[in-house]
Amino acid sequence: MEISLFLEPVKLKTEELSFRPGQQPLGEMIRTYSQSGSFPDLDDVRIAIVGIKEERNAVNNMGCSDAPQKVRESLYPLFYHWPAMKIADLGNIRAGHSIDDTYFALNQVVESLISNKIIPIVIGGSQDLTYSLYQAYENIGQLVNIVSVDPIFDIGQEEDEFSAHSYLSKIILHQPNYLFNYTNLGYQTYYVDHKAVDLMKNLLFDVYRLGLIKSKMEQAEPVVRNADILSFDISAIRAADAPGNGNAGPNGFTGDEACRIARYAGFSDKLSSIGFFEYNPSLDKAGITAALIAQMIWYFIDGVAGRAIDLPVKGSEDFARYTVRIDGQEEDVIFLRSKKTDRWWIDLSFGRTDRKKYERHHYVPCSKEDYDQALTDEIPDRWWQFFQKLM
Repeated sequence: MEISLFLEPVKLKTEELSFRPGQQPLGEMIRTYSQSGSFPDLDDVRIAIVGIKEERNAVNNMGCSDAPQKVRESLYPLFYHWPAMKIADLGNIRAGHSIDDTYFALNQVVESLISNKIIPIVIGGSQDLTYSLYQAYENIGQLVNIVSVDPIFDIGQEEDEFSAHSYLSKIILHQPNYLFNYTNLGYQTYYVDHKAVDLMKNLLFDVYRLGLIKSKMEQAEPVVRNADILSFDISAIRAADAPGNGNAGPNGFTGDEACRIARYAGFSDKLSSIGFFEYNPSLDKAGITAALIAQMIWYFIDGVAGRAIDLPVKGSEDFARYTVRIDGQEEDVIFLRSKKTDRWWIDLSFGRTDRKKYERHHYVPCSKEDYDQALTDEIPDRWWQFFQKLM
């Protein structure tokens, strides 16, 4: 399908932007769809920026459809540091006659990009658009892991209409289902019903409180490394650092922590799409939120440029193998450590006869702390959770 049918050119005059002195700002290096009939050549493109102007299912955040333009105004003046990295800006997906038309357009564009090994960076609109990212993987029959950086779970109540605060329920209940795992990163307990926390645990999903992650930010790395899709709700960042959101609160990740999460996502060989949602320019102060999102995108690109291609595969000699025997446990706990990056995985591939679509989920990213925990005769939570999923 010709995806340009769903996209409109960027209306941004780079000569009007404020560039710092220096060479090669992103605005000069990105292949931008800036006028009709000049859609970028994608043959050697690694990353594609896609704006989306849709907010009909936003909750308390009308105005977020205007995000793509403002983020570009902050992104384009940043400097380009990756000579081999080809980036395209494909313009904006128009809001459809119905919101379902918009969802369809986005999932078609994302499906085309990921099928061609191009990583889409989706900017703008409300977080229910994560459902469209999920549908793109369903279209190609790929089981996926979603990581959502969000102060709430967006699971809603049974009687709730579909919205940015209930989209996850639709993904969970959708049949056939291609969601292997969902992870919430940074939920704030006072915003979340205790029954919702129990439900997440019963579904064998991962949920990480904001305070836990902030106390050990490095623990976010293996969580993000396991994602195919990262969905970032800007309300997960504290209002002092990202005021441009109708649901911004006093607590949340700081700007530098948000950039760190984005770089972790870029560095993950597994992650193949990312979305930055819920930015509302009408509520922003001095463009601070737009500038932060632009820097998060910069760090994501920097992470992609640094990918080491060290996903575990059977028989690879690039990984050291550690087998831990736990007293009373029938199965050994097997760890892999990358000789390239010193990152760790749990190996759950033993004795598997699963269909091919499950193979990508046999190796679970973890930290050295999980290995150290196993050495004390205690089964790591990650091992037990994913072992149950694959039983």
